[in-house]
Amino acid sequence: MIGEKIKQLREEKGYSLTELSRLADVSKSYLSLLERGMQTNPSLQLIQKIALPLETSIEYLLGYQQELEYIEFKLDKEWKSLIQQAIENGLEKQDFKEYLNFLKFQEWMREQNK
Repeated sequence: MIGEKIKQLREEKGYSLTELSRLADVSKSYLSLLERGMQTNPSLQLIQKIALPLETSIEYLLGYQQELEYIEFKLDKEWKSLIQQAIENGLEKQDFKEYLNFLKFQEWMREQNK
């Protein structure tokens, strides 16, 4: 199931296996195994790496969400690269949420000091 969705989205984007492999930083042979249903238990980190260049959600790839329900947003290449680097360096979603809360707190403090 996950492999079929990856293949469908890859083809819709016009990516070859080689291109998606490079964009997701996942081996071409592993992607091929996923698409052919010969590898059926990829890690969440790997699924996230594949989801980013396909501009979809992990939930959609795992079958928990219909693509039409997924609110797609476009990120420019620089944002995608930054997100990819953060994931590769072990940044978790919770870390990012905490950082956003910290930024909101800083903004609130600036407003209080005016």
